[in-house]
Formats: sequence, structure tokens, C-alpha cells
Amino acid sequence: MTPTITKEYRLPEYTGIQALRLHEAELVALRGNDVLMKVHAVSLQYRDLMVATGKYTPGVKDNVLPCSDAAGEIVEVGSDVQGWKKGDRVCANFSVDHIAGDMTESIRQSALGGPIDGVLTQYKVLPAHCLVSIPGHLSYEEASTLPCAALTAYNALHGPVPMKAGDYILVLGTGGVSIFALQLATASGAVVIATSSSDEKLDKAKQLGAKHVINYKKTPEWDQEVLKITNGRGVDHIIEVGGPGTLPKSLKAVKYAGWIHTIGFLSSEPSEGANLAMECLSKACFIRGILIGSRHQFEDMNRLIIAARLRPVIDKVFSFDQAREAYEYLESQKHIGKVVIKVVN
Repeated sequence: MTPTITKEYRLPEYTGIQALRLHEAELVALRGNDVLMKVHAVSLQYRDLMVATGKYTPGVKDNVLPCSDAAGEIVEVGSDVQGWKKGDRVCANFSVDHIAGDMTESIRQSALGGPIDGVLTQYKVLPAHCLVSIPGHLSYEEASTLPCAALTAYNALHGPVPMKAGDYILVLGTGGVSIFALQLATASGAVVIATSSSDEKLDKAKQLGAKHVINYKKTPEWDQEVLKITNGRGVDHIIEVGGPGTLPKSLKAVKYAGWIHTIGFLSSEPSEGANLAMECLSKACFIRGILIGSRHQFEDMNRLIIAARLRPVIDKVFSFDQAREAYEYLESQKHIGKVVIKVVN
């Protein structure tokens, strides 16, 4: 029997994690091209914290159902759906209308857990065109980490100038995107340099394949250390999650005509006030903003994940009733890799 009621979280106000509210809601009727997904697991992003605290500037709908990344199984298909059936294991793309090609404003407005309702719910109605099959060797918890963090890393490293074997890749930190970038780069034969303020986290990065690690607390001039490691050449690609606090050093660490992929702004360091435009010009480098990726890129990434038998790094799994605790753990920044909420017990 098709369910008609779901338990879901909402944010009636954007005043912090404590505003999360769990309640029951009626499911909307399926249209011809929709599917009903039973959500098994949801992974959290730094974006989810920003949404909860009202700091997500692109805009969020009122009383949003939060979170963008989920994995589940199809339990009902619309009358016009082709290629999917009950029981299929699927993820939804972050922006449900981003099928292929470049980002547009209308595509951006189809992002789950922001402009439209997200996935922190037991059941979710989704358009069939946004779905991607889950790699067979991954659990639902592992698969829930793919739509944002993994695809962002893949889009960065396989963008206009894809990384190749032997390239130097610098990943800042050990959060979800950075760890996925480390894994994808290592699987492709690139040389990874990882930074963190924690030796414990750097040990984990080495276990995952990082060739070089830098504790930026012990080595504040980490950009100079990167240049030493690369014999003065600089790195080919940088996964830049720090933002204004780290970008000046990233510009020094990148090679001539290299790529800096800007993804976040986690750094609490003050900006050096450098003339970033002139720094970029002097290196003839490229600074590229990443807004996740398309469904086609998701499918390409999954082929690499299957071929390399990659498994996402999950730090901790919380129950559906512990959603607030999961948010708080993410906020603590104690994690390595991803924080997941298991919806189905």
C-alpha cells in the first residue's frame, strides 16, 4: 500500500539548529513523471548549517524541509515514468533540474533544501529526471553522501581541464568535499597534498592516499610548504573550501595556469587583504566557482566510483530522531568525511 503520510523535519524559522521541528505531513499526489522514494539515509552539508542559521544568501523558501542529499528506494512510479521501477535504489541530484550543461538561474532555483523543499523526511516525491542509480557496492548510508560532496569534488577535478595522472592536487581540510577529492584524485593517479589543523585527521588522510600532509597550525605558511613539495612549480588543482581566509595563500600555491576551485568559506582566518585580481593575473590561473554538478556528471562519477570500488568516508551515523544532534556534531567540525542521518532503522 502506497504511504500517504510522512514524518518530516521543517525549519519554521532560521534561528539555529534548535528550530528544527519534526512533524507529520500528507504526501502530495504523484504526477505522471514523478516517483515516490522511501528515504533510507540523508547526509549533512555545511550548507545545511547555513540554512538553519539564516546565513544561506542564495535564498531559502519559508518553512523549508531541509537537506539536499538522500539515498533511498522507489516505492511508487508515476504513469509516464520510464526506466525506473519499484525497488530501484536511487539518489536525487542536488538541483533536480540540472540534467546536463552549465548552471542557470532557473536550475539554481531547483536546489533541494533551499529554494525548494529538501529530503529530511521518510518519503519524498521527486521528478524521475533527477534520479541516479546507486552503485551496487554502496550502502544507503554511503550513497547518501554522493549528491553534494562527492559530485562537487568530481566537478572540480573533472571540469574544463580534467586532472590527470601525476598532477598535484591540494585539498584544504578533511571535510566531505576534500576527502572525496582526495579519494577521486588518488584513484586517478594524481598526487594529493592535504592540509588540516589536526595530526589525527592528517593520519587518516594519509591512510586514504594523501602523499603529503601539512598541519597548517604548525606550518602557518603552508603555501610555501606546498611550493617546496612541488619543487617551486605549484599544484595543478586546489580544492578551495576556506574562502577569503585561505584564497591568498592558494593563489601562491597554485601553478601558472593552474586551477583554484572555490567551494566554500570555512576559514575563520582574516583575509590578508591581498589584491586577488592581480595575484590571479600574475599566475595566469583560473578561479572557478563550483555549484555541485549535473545529473550526467553524477552518472559519470558513479562509473569511476564503481571501477575504483571507492567507499565514502562516514564519520558518524545518527538516527532520524537524532537529527539535531547530527547537526550539532557537524557544527563541531570534529568529523572526518561525512555525517549521516539514518532515516530507516
